[in-house]
Amino acid sequence: MDHSQETARILELRKELELHNHRYYVLAAPVISDQEFDRMLKELERLEALHPELDDPNSPTRRVGGDITRNFPVVAHRYPMLSLGNSYNREEVAEFVARVERSVGRTRFTMELKYDGVAISLTYKDGALVRGVTRGDGEKGEDITGNIRTVRAIPLKLQGTGWPADFEARGEVILTHARFAQLNEERARNGEELYANPRNTAAGTLKNQDPRLVAARGLDNFIYTLQGDHLPTRSHYANMMQARAWGFKVPLPELRYIDQADDVDGIMAFIDHWDKARHDIGIAIDGIVVKVDDLTVQEELGLTAKSPRWAIAFKFQAERAVTRLKAVTFQVGRTGAVTPVAELEPVLLAGTTVRRASLFNADQLQRLDLHTGDLVRVEKAGEIIPQVVGVEAGHRAVGATVVAFPAECPECGTRLVRLEGEAQHYCPNEHHCPPQITRRIEHFVSRKAMDIAGLGGETVEELFRAGLIHDVADLYDLTMEQLLALGKGWGGKSARLVVEGVAASRAVPFEQVLYALGIRHVGETVARKVARGAGSIDRLMAMTREELTALDEVGEVIAASIVGFFSAEGNRAVIERLRKAGVQLASVTREMPLSDVLAGRTLVVSGVFRTFSRDGIKEAIERHGGKVSGSISKKTNFVVAGADMGPAKRTKAEELGVPVIDEEELRRMIGE
Repeated sequence: MDHSQETARILELRKELELHNHRYYVLAAPVISDQEFDRMLKELERLEALHPELDDPNSPTRRVGGDITRNFPVVAHRYPMLSLGNSYNREEVAEFVARVERSVGRTRFTMELKYDGVAISLTYKDGALVRGVTRGDGEKGEDITGNIRTVRAIPLKLQGTGWPADFEARGEVILTHARFAQLNEERARNGEELYANPRNTAAGTLKNQDPRLVAARGLDNFIYTLQGDHLPTRSHYANMMQARAWGFKVPLPELRYIDQADDVDGIMAFIDHWDKARHDIGIAIDGIVVKVDDLTVQEELGLTAKSPRWAIAFKFQAERAVTRLKAVTFQVGRTGAVTPVAELEPVLLAGTTVRRASLFNADQLQRLDLHTGDLVRVEKAGEIIPQVVGVEAGHRAVGATVVAFPAECPECGTRLVRLEGEAQHYCPNEHHCPPQITRRIEHFVSRKAMDIAGLGGETVEELFRAGLIHDVADLYDLTMEQLLALGKGWGGKSARLVVEGVAASRAVPFEQVLYALGIRHVGETVARKVARGAGSIDRLMAMTREELTALDEVGEVIAASIVGFFSAEGNRAVIERLRKAGVQLASVTREMPLSDVLAGRTLVVSGVFRTFSRDGIKEAIERHGGKVSGSISKKTNFVVAGADMGPAKRTKAEELGVPVIDEEELRRMIGE
């Protein structure tokens, strides 16, 4: 490779790595394995070393993590959250030990499991949790304290004695395999797309704006280090054991989640043990972390621009199998999203027989350059969901047919569309594409939506094939006679269960009805906020994009989706039939105001509060005649500021001359 080719390759690698960085850290939707990412990064490091004249401070080799999203306040880390250098072979671990010993002599090492979760930093002052921050870009992260407080493994107040007055605990938020399986079982019952793996699910959960939803997900946590000026000991291992006494969930020595060694042999024994035993525990781990135990020695060894010199991560090879691709099928979801799925010759992988694997979208299909009959490499993403990660192109049969993403819907033949900025292709024929219809009905009847007993996926399919239902409004026309006439499998009890379940759903509150309609991008939390803000389906159908974006949790994408949904005549017709059927299409009238002390006043609520939840403080304002807005304007009368209110809102309030009050002042105003 000559100079010009190496220059082009450097630019290409930087672009690709930034793309994958964004997918992994911001979107939590990676399309390549960690090993492939690290291999590309090492290639870039090698080429940049050969060409110092092409140095770029924004190169992925100089970064610690990914870009920061803007859904939460951004705060600076007191101590940078550096990433670790990764290795996939034992020789590099041995060289790390030798390099340490050449610098400082013989020293003790601590080995721990490398959790496949989301890195967080927890700040404690006087024994109480005051802040939880994501890694972000390593220098700054997102303040997600409200969500962190819902993770039960994280102590809000420390136990015992001896903790520093001010310190940080660093750890990983994870989902156990058992909890992840439960969540996917619930989604399968509700007709929703399954989560890909525990790590991405945990990452997406922590970015959710509703702490109640975060709490329901059942996240877990392990602490892996302490940071501060007055730690209890100069031994990392001893500090972890002390943290355990304070109430933190730490690696357990009795389960050998953490151990110590004085030489390479002891480190290798720990690696060998967990390379075999990693499938026997209920959490996802992707390697082992080896650290110099003595904090004084750590300080002597120091840091590079990207990672500490006193630690290394040994990454396990993802379990991989090679099998033959029989075909690629294309599934159509309830929103019309078309997803390619690899149909495989059965192969044993990580203890289970795999017959199908995800291909995600058209971009992934193109990247793999799949041909029918190819030998493909299959991994389990997060050791849960199988995915195709590569092709043995050298074994491809002459004349093999390339797998192309269809231009038309595989179910109804409608030409597919791909929206700008999105990876998925969609079938726009929502009212006549069979799988969209049935899966939309399955979503409508699911437990978190209309909660109609007796109507699972198979029953919905049967009723659709029989011509009894074509949209959700048809459910309210079903009769006992129609169901009994279906014959086998339908008796008086099963038919009555469905008819009575449909009747009972007429009492389901408006916010659940709105979620049940299956508007794209409108999940449970958004549906609740929109229902509360609009008050009724009629008001919602009349709202403009500008009015919608003024509602809490609603951005441009969601607003456009809502407007588009209600612009369709077919959807409006269904709404009218639901109205005639007696379904709740307006919020129940709220209790009478307690007072009118805030009448005619608009308040904006921001931050975390001690005596109110976010929803609770808004309800209190409304009970006393006030109106709550999601954004500060000239019409705002007060901003109620909680802990960690974002600096942007405070600045805007000051610029507009809007008074900023705290919750105690609000309580005095309303007499509570």
